[in-house]
Amino acid sequence: MEIGLIILAVMLASLLGWLLKQSFNTEPWIAAPVDEASYQAPFNARPKLVALILFLAVVTSFFALIFSAYSLRMDFGDWVPLTEPQLLWTNTAVLMLASIAFQWTRNGASTGVTSRLKPGLLLTGVLTAGFLVGQFSAWQQLQGSGHYMTSNPSIAFFYMLTGIHALHILGGMYVWARATLKVFGGDAEVEQSITLCTIYWHFLLLVWLVMFGLMLST
Repeated sequence: MEIGLIILAVMLASLLGWLLKQSFNTEPWIAAPVDEASYQAPFNARPKLVALILFLAVVTSFFALIFSAYSLRMDFGDWVPLTEPQLLWTNTAVLMLASIAFQWTRNGASTGVTSRLKPGLLLTGVLTAGFLVGQFSAWQQLQGSGHYMTSNPSIAFFYMLTGIHALHILGGMYVWARATLKVFGGDAEVEQSITLCTIYWHFLLLVWLVMFGLMLST
């Protein structure tokens, strides 16, 4: 369990370092003069980026607490390890592809290759929706084999962990939908939205990999 918490801590530290670098990467000796009238955020930080950093910190702490509770509950005598559905391996691959697709889209937005935006966002949405459908199918497989939430604590934790992760993805899909509508509506100011969504998708992929690894090892 300690390994999982360490991985989460390293994951958050890496994300914070990268995000802060994006905010403070302007060299003072080559920076353009600052318009003090429009200088609103401290250290010239972008408010949405800072908000995402804080949100990811809270979410990381939240998942760390759940993983800790998972580890503690395993010590009770009524814990029976669950054999995870093989479908989760396919779901993991689909979520990885969704993250890669979003990164490809983000690279297009940052380099001005706008032809990537529409297909990239649509592909990301389809893959992410496929992951959610796959998770629901995994739950149905468990229920079909008689593994219900009240059957055993390990099964209850499986439903809770995967359900909470799916809810966070659904929240991200809302932001993805807004960015996609902007792109199809001809709005050119979407680079920041796509960048923030990409970071969030990478984060949820890392959380899922830690979660899946934890469930497989226990």
